Amino acid sequence: MNMYDLVIIGGGPTGINVGISAQQAGLKYVILEKGMMVNSIYHFPANMTFFSTSKKLEIGKIPFVSHLDKPTRTEALEYYRRLVETFNLNLHTYEGVETMEPTDQGTYRVQTAKGTYHTRAVTVATGFYDTPNLLGVPGEELPKVVHYYRDPHPYVGKQILIIGARNSDCDVALETYTKGAHVTMAIRGSGIHDRVKYWIRPNIENRIKEGSIEAYYHTVVKEIRPYEVVLVGPEGPFIIPNDFVLAMTGYQPNYKFLERLGIVWPEDDLKIPRHDQENLESNLPNVYLAGVVCGGMQTNRLFIENTRDHGHIIIEDILRKQKNTAALGA
Repeated sequence: MNMYDLVIIGGGPTGINVGISAQQAGLKYVILEKGMMVNSIYHFPANMTFFSTSKKLEIGKIPFVSHLDKPTRTEALEYYRRLVETFNLNLHTYEGVETMEPTDQGTYRVQTAKGTYHTRAVTVATGFYDTPNLLGVPGEELPKVVHYYRDPHPYVGKQILIIGARNSDCDVALETYTKGAHVTMAIRGSGIHDRVKYWIRPNIENRIKEGSIEAYYHTVVKEIRPYEVVLVGPEGPFIIPNDFVLAMTGYQPNYKFLERLGIVWPEDDLKIPRHDQENLESNLPNVYLAGVVCGGMQTNRLFIENTRDHGHIIIEDILRKQKNTAALGA
């Protein structure tokens, strides 16, 4: 039987980070990614710029070179490709994990469509970008509803509705307006969100003030129809013409997948998966959580830059346990 020291589920920045730490420690590991390498970053908006500096995003002591202080999506893709090549990481793309089962020997059997992996430990580094927060309104299943914005080109000359007023919402509103879309925003609160970046806020507020972008405050979506949307504001329901709905409503961990693995979380608003704050071990022995999945529904608390130590923490705990086991055996 081919036994691994560690199976890492997720080939994003965190999975790569844990893989580098495992390799440097001499562990036998494999990274299993259901999509492409750094799948989530690839699906970010094409012209996106990170809020963090390239220095704060560096992992594995490999410099992150970018033309400006804050790197672009394209530069990030190049950086992570270079990391995988530099360390020759054992990364399997397009190989999603289907099941994970404990064995009688205290190990785990991880099953994918391509094979079975036996391992002493598992790290779950699945992030949250693959699972959007749904509106839960009639018509959300229509193809005109978009939860992942890529590029303004499809929306040129079209009536689009953007739901929300956070950083991503305001970015999308400005970019699509600039390229010729007719932009309306449905905003639940009384104004642009307090955390919108300082270099974005004046631009979006000025466009709204001058009427270039129409904003409805204290307003939510009631129903989405093929060529219109029903909104509810302070004065009741009203209808606006619409070609596309950009529901930039945020994302959450894939709780169905976590449940399938056997990972649990409290039934509260935060839904933070159970894990030890010191060594990141979950409720399952030798199964660790890494990266933003540790934040549960608090998706604005953990990022690439403040979880870069997770790989080191997990590998140190695995090595400690190996050492203790060897000592007991002796």
